[in-house]
Amino acid sequence: MKRDRVYLPEHQSLPFAETQAEAVQRLTAILESSFDGIFITDAQACPLWCNHSYEIISGLSARQVLGIPMRQLVEQGTISRSATLMALAQAQAVTINQTFKTGRRAVVTSTPIYDREDRICMVVTNVRDISELIALQETLDSQRQLSARYEREMAVIREQLMSTPQMVAEDPATLNLLRIVSRAAMLDTVVLIQGETGAGKERIASYIHQRSPRAKKNFIRVNCGAIPENLAESELFGYERGAFTGANREGKAGLFEVANEGTIFLDEVGELSLAIQTKLLRVLQERELTRVGGSKPVKVDVRVIAATNRDLQKCVKEGTFREDLYYRLSVFPVSVPPLRKRKLDIPKLAQNVIDELNHTYEHKKTISPGAEAALLQYSWPGNVRELRNVMERAFIMSDGEEILAEDLAIVDNGNLHTPTTISPTYGVASGDQGQNPPEAGQLQPGDGSFQDQVERFEARLIAQALEGADSVRGAARKLQMDPATFLRRKKKYEARGWLNPRPVQE
Repeated sequence: MKRDRVYLPEHQSLPFAETQAEAVQRLTAILESSFDGIFITDAQACPLWCNHSYEIISGLSARQVLGIPMRQLVEQGTISRSATLMALAQAQAVTINQTFKTGRRAVVTSTPIYDREDRICMVVTNVRDISELIALQETLDSQRQLSARYEREMAVIREQLMSTPQMVAEDPATLNLLRIVSRAAMLDTVVLIQGETGAGKERIASYIHQRSPRAKKNFIRVNCGAIPENLAESELFGYERGAFTGANREGKAGLFEVANEGTIFLDEVGELSLAIQTKLLRVLQERELTRVGGSKPVKVDVRVIAATNRDLQKCVKEGTFREDLYYRLSVFPVSVPPLRKRKLDIPKLAQNVIDELNHTYEHKKTISPGAEAALLQYSWPGNVRELRNVMERAFIMSDGEEILAEDLAIVDNGNLHTPTTISPTYGVASGDQGQNPPEAGQLQPGDGSFQDQVERFEARLIAQALEGADSVRGAARKLQMDPATFLRRKKKYEARGWLNPRPVQE
């Protein structure tokens, strides 16, 4: 923006000053109070005065510049260029960007001052430090670039999930986890997956394998906690013929050899003994193993993904896990958030279980909004595994095609309560007496149709609820059922002979 000429005032003194000396003092104080640098030259571009802010911004002291012509300061490299010289040459205000030796960047505006004869008598330069502003702008630009990159990665992951329906990632926490592991998937880096039991560590390991160059090769899952200690070495690393009594006459390849060129997933790796940890460390470092009873090393090309619900650092301190193995496994550690910290995944995970059961048993059940709200309120200490069990039971207990909150056995202000076992109770018809009832959600095959088993299971629940109850309402309350529904089902099962008729106040 072009500005009008600036002239010297007609009066020599300032309006608020009584004497010339006081006016100069006050004007100097005003100029020194400015955070902007102020630099004044005469009409020949010879510096007359500068404030302290100019010295801070430029890194030049007043002694280095005052009395030395600007052209000379530029020629000797004291300053890079002069807005003052430009303003004098153009006879108007000039604004430039300038970087000083201090590294500070500034907007420099030089304005010529005219006398009443329209002659330039001095040039006043304002130097505004914009270093912090530029740094903030660069930070903002960097954040925008990172955000754009993040969104692109999220878009790719969402597209990949379309072809991986068994992988649920509706929550930002899960999507971010997949974004992180996707970066490691393309490399052969050892990944350590940490998380609570049932949180989905195996799914993450499978996701990494499917996105890796080894995707078309074997993915071998090993539950380290399920292998007996005396068999762990031979199972993992194989054995030669005659290695021990009962050994296969031809010998046997271990799981590492079976996984060659693919991926081996060592679930619950913290359960391995120290002796097996030592052999595992050699495989990771040397890419070779020795079978039990053998002496010749066997080369293996396998990607290792490990998982644990233990605090391995604590195990190292306790002496139950090798420190060197811990560091070798935790090259790329990731943590799977528990289900309570990625609640947006819950509705889709629950519906997936119901969809699987619908497909198996030819139903069309859905989850009601009330049931979904109850699922979101629960803390899920057993994570995805517990959710699956709860949904299977709800599928069994639901009366119609919609799973209601009462089918989840809601108690205690929205917390889920799922009975672990159903014990024999008073009121079960004689034909069922003496039989051991199945655990909840674990019906026995071969005992009739699916629907028949479900209804027999429900009859046992009703019989148990009636135990000690003085009314239908009281018994229904135990199961969090509507009393009318409870009574209707009680009469149905009594008519079938599955419950002994028992007069109870309605």
